Amino acid sequence: MNVKLIGFTPNPEKIPALAAKLTHSKTKPEELEKTSDKELKAILEQVMNLGHNSVIEHTNFTFAISDVSRSLTHQLVRHRIASYAQQSQRYVNLKEPNYVTPPKIENNKKMKQAYDETMKNIWEEYNKLIKLGIPAEDARFILPNATSTNIIVTMNARSLLNFFELRCCQHAQWEIRQLANNMLQKVKKVAPTIFKNAGPACKSKGICPENKKDCPLYPK
Repeated sequence: MNVKLIGFTPNPEKIPALAAKLTHSKTKPEELEKTSDKELKAILEQVMNLGHNSVIEHTNFTFAISDVSRSLTHQLVRHRIASYAQQSQRYVNLKEPNYVTPPKIENNKKMKQAYDETMKNIWEEYNKLIKLGIPAEDARFILPNATSTNIIVTMNARSLLNFFELRCCQHAQWEIRQLANNMLQKVKKVAPTIFKNAGPACKSKGICPENKKDCPLYPK
C-alpha cells in the first residue's frame, strides 16, 4: 500500500476559521482576511470543540492511493461524500498477477503457497480469455477481490472525520484500517487543529458505537 497526499485546500485551517467568524460578523468576507492567525486558530479550536463542523467542509484533501485490493475500494466508495477515480479493469489489461495478500495468509507458509498458486491459475485463465478475443471488460469477471488497484480520492475535512471514526476502529477490516490510519497521519501534518482529536469514535467522541467491550480501547 502506498498513500500520498497530493493536494489540499490552500490555508486548510484559515478558510474554515474565516467561515466560522463570518457567521457571527457584520464584516464583509474580504475584510475578515485581516484577522490575525492567532485569533483564527482560537476560533477554529472553539468551533471544533463545540462540534460545529460544517465550516470544515470548505477544506478538501486529495490522496493518491496505490497497491490496494478491490476489496478495500469496495468499502472505500461507500463513503459517498467524496470523489473517486479508480483504475479501470475495462480499459487496463492486467496481464501480470498483481494482488494483495492478507497478513494471516502471508504468515502461513502452507496457505501462502496455495494462495499464490490459486492467483497464478486465475491470471492464466484471464490471459487465455484475452487471447481468445474476450474483451477485458468481460475477462475481468474472473479476477478476485484481491486484485491490486489504484485510486485517487478527494474528501472534505468533515467527511474525513467521519471516515476516521469508522475506519480507524479496531473492528474495521485490517486493510482499510491501515489506509485510514495512513491518511490520518498525513492530514494531521497540514491541519493539526482540525484533526487533533480525529480517529476512532472512542477517541474522537469517547463512545464505542460497536459496543465491543473486549476492545482494549473501549471507554472505561
